[in-house]
Amino acid sequence: MNEPRLAELPDEEIVLRALILQSDFAIIIERYQEKLLRYIKRLGIHQNQDAEDVLQDVFLKCYRNLNSFDTSLTFSSWIYRIAHNEAINFFRKNSRRPQGYYVSDNEEALKRIQADGDTTWSTEQQINSEYLNEALNKLSQKYRDIIILRYFEEREYLEISDILKIPTGSVATNLHRAKKALRKHLKQFEEKTV
Repeated sequence: MNEPRLAELPDEEIVLRALILQSDFAIIIERYQEKLLRYIKRLGIHQNQDAEDVLQDVFLKCYRNLNSFDTSLTFSSWIYRIAHNEAINFFRKNSRRPQGYYVSDNEEALKRIQADGDTTWSTEQQINSEYLNEALNKLSQKYRDIIILRYFEEREYLEISDILKIPTGSVATNLHRAKKALRKHLKQFEEKTV
């Protein structure tokens, strides 16, 4: 009997195995550690120690609640939702506001936003990472979250719906509004450089 390598199994099967054998949860940690740490930092927790503490809380909460995971849903949406909630809890617990939404792969995300098709973007001026970060900081949290999930984390509408606990139609509406607001803020930065 040739059993597939554990690391090649889908998340949902790893979860079922981790319920029986704790050591299998290490595969989940290995798969999601880098992605979730990046996401937590994108949500505004930039201090490495703080971000790593939040990440540890995410994995602890995830493991403790594996029994409540509905395997008919996607695991990635579920764990991203936990990460989102833990980041919010961090800000509440520490009476802090997010420290800006710095992301290192702005050019790629901006290309994805521009290629999305339902808005027109100026391509005459080069938008640099600093301008994109400043524009993201000016957005309301609900718009910032949706932009980060869609264009930086490359999540589909259904996953964003699951993570943010909003209807799929609201994802589309909020995304359109978020891009419009982002474009407005980016245009202000473009005008400063002319």
